[in-house]
Amino acid sequence: MARGGKAAIVLCLDVGFMMSSSAPGEEPSLEQAKKVMTKFVQRQVFAESKDEVAVVLFGTDGTRNDLASEDQYQHITVHRSLMLPDFDLLEDIQDVIKPGSEQADFLDAIIVCMDLLQKQTIGKKFEKRHIELFTDLSSPVTEDQLDIIVANLKKTGISLQFFLPFPVDVDDGCGDTSASVRSHGRRNSFPRKGLTEQQKEGIGVVRKLMHNLDEEGGLEEIYTFSESLERLSMFKKIERRPMPWPCQLTIGSNLSIRIVAYKSVTEEKVKKIWTVVDAKTLRKDDVQKETVYCLNDDDETEVRKDDTIQGFRYGSDIVPFSKEDEEHMRYKTEAKCFSVLGFSRSSQIQRQYYMGNQVLKVFAAKDDENAAVAFSALVHALDELKVVAIVRYAYDRRSNPQVGVAFPCIKDAYECLIYVQLPYMEDLRQYIFSSLKNNKKCTPTADQLSAVDSLIDSMNLVYEDDDGETFEDLFKPSKIPNPHFQRLYQCLQHKAFHPDEPLPPIEQHLLAMLEMPCVVKERCQAPLEKVKALFPLKEVAKKKEEKTAQDIFKDNSEDGPNPKKPKIEDEEGSFSIIKLAEGNITSVGSVNPAEDFRILVRQKNANFKDVSQQLINRIDQFLENKGSQYYMKGINCIRVFREEAMKLSKVQCFNDFLQDLKSKVEEKALADFWEIMIQDRISLITKDEAEESSVTSEEAEKFLVPKENKNETLSPTDEGGDVDDLLDMM
Repeated sequence: MARGGKAAIVLCLDVGFMMSSSAPGEEPSLEQAKKVMTKFVQRQVFAESKDEVAVVLFGTDGTRNDLASEDQYQHITVHRSLMLPDFDLLEDIQDVIKPGSEQADFLDAIIVCMDLLQKQTIGKKFEKRHIELFTDLSSPVTEDQLDIIVANLKKTGISLQFFLPFPVDVDDGCGDTSASVRSHGRRNSFPRKGLTEQQKEGIGVVRKLMHNLDEEGGLEEIYTFSESLERLSMFKKIERRPMPWPCQLTIGSNLSIRIVAYKSVTEEKVKKIWTVVDAKTLRKDDVQKETVYCLNDDDETEVRKDDTIQGFRYGSDIVPFSKEDEEHMRYKTEAKCFSVLGFSRSSQIQRQYYMGNQVLKVFAAKDDENAAVAFSALVHALDELKVVAIVRYAYDRRSNPQVGVAFPCIKDAYECLIYVQLPYMEDLRQYIFSSLKNNKKCTPTADQLSAVDSLIDSMNLVYEDDDGETFEDLFKPSKIPNPHFQRLYQCLQHKAFHPDEPLPPIEQHLLAMLEMPCVVKERCQAPLEKVKALFPLKEVAKKKEEKTAQDIFKDNSEDGPNPKKPKIEDEEGSFSIIKLAEGNITSVGSVNPAEDFRILVRQKNANFKDVSQQLINRIDQFLENKGSQYYMKGINCIRVFREEAMKLSKVQCFNDFLQDLKSKVEEKALADFWEIMIQDRISLITKDEAEESSVTSEEAEKFLVPKENKNETLSPTDEGGDVDDLLDMM
């Protein structure tokens, strides 16, 4: 079954020899037209549109169409039949379509397009059929069949749009100028006196054709290349078919209402279509991925997947947890549900408690009069009493249940409930901050309050008239496409055709999308200056005191206790609280390995080598897991290992470990981890730091420098329907 809004579109392009000619310093009309077509097809491809697109060329050297005879419909070629747009079509437009050396009547080209749409849509369901014609009107035109063309376009329901290098009112400056309103102030490379007599005649035919098709809005379907490029600069969003979620809204055990819900708001994510291919052939089949499980021993003994089991990290231990255990643990629900647990005043549901990644609109089931009456009564009752429903929601029997709130929503066209998820206890984050009211230093003056009020008023994004009624919304987030998607599509399209070239710079319109509106920026300048004057900022240069190791670790008992500072115990006493738990720590765990190591090496009869080996094993685990949080945990362990080795005269033990660690880093390509080591200046212990060491400062400095990999190369990083869309956007 065809999706709603599916269209069949024919792109009809004039490639006659006049289209490729231009004045010095100007871009040929053919190149401008190809840019507009490219932008249009790009939007279709990345929006995953189901519309089918064909391409017809006129002015070609040869002839290939079903209507061609000895002297009719010559130099018109059906370049591509109706099919889904793809990168092959984009490549054709850019590289394959070349200027011809002939001319053809654009009215004949329209007839060929109509014939193509009639024949190639048989047996298919298209709600719309459309022709987009790109020409500079330099070819001779005959009006003999104009009335027949108009009649057939109306009869078959085929719509028509023209794209020209100039607005249609440039020939004589009189007549209907409605089509020129849109292009007012836009760049136009065709001055009023620059048109040929043939182009002026062509404009007359186009006006007559479009006016006969639609007396009121026909001329609105004529666009210039420049305005089309501007409006098509945004990639179109992917169209999503609304998927109904039927369920029963239950209140207690006796009241049940048939409902259907739709996603109203949900986060759109980039489709995960990345894959690994061979760098030379670019073929996925040339690369095979194989996962092998090995024991963490010297021989790296291979283990069959059947002999492994997943585990859950619980404290310093790993708790085995099989797939069967996980399945039994799951919360079991009988089926999908939307059950009302109770009602609450709407004022008690605070805005900061809204969470989740979607908003549902809930309606009464279609074609169920009883459900519609009961549902409407519920919505109106909630609205009149200013209360909301607290709901238990489960998408299906495999889903974990949610608790959410259902708000009544009454519009002229429909009534519904709007469902938003609410947090559980674990989802809440409670923070306590000191009040600013009791601090006299933080009390603003009347002038400061007035200045901030003025700034807020000047930055109002809703323009209001004198009566206080909303006049215009200056910033509409719902109309702003996601800049991340736009940039991604731009880069993918560029790489598809220019694989060896660097990525293009970010287009200016993407950078400008999230900027402050110009009107607001101008309006808030004076209030900003006033705020700047009333809230002066002074730079406080804090001198950093240089401290030596002796200053940090010296015994302060001679100076006596400082009454303004908390008493700090000596080095041995600094672990007095942790010592309470010493009896419980028997090995270096994974939760707090650094502190476990400190405690174990200070115990009586402790074997430093054995304890340090336990710490090294933990560090290896963190590096295997990969990730910034594990890296930082490993860095902390290394730092503590270094400190304790110096204090306990086990310098060589640490230096040997660090030498081995560097070898592992190079073997396992952990350059990002070693970069952290370099930034934190964690190197070998030198003889300047400990007498037992034989390492010089120069050697320690040189040790941190990673080995260069000559084979390593840097790769650049990067972090419906279409006719309707054109009609709406133009």
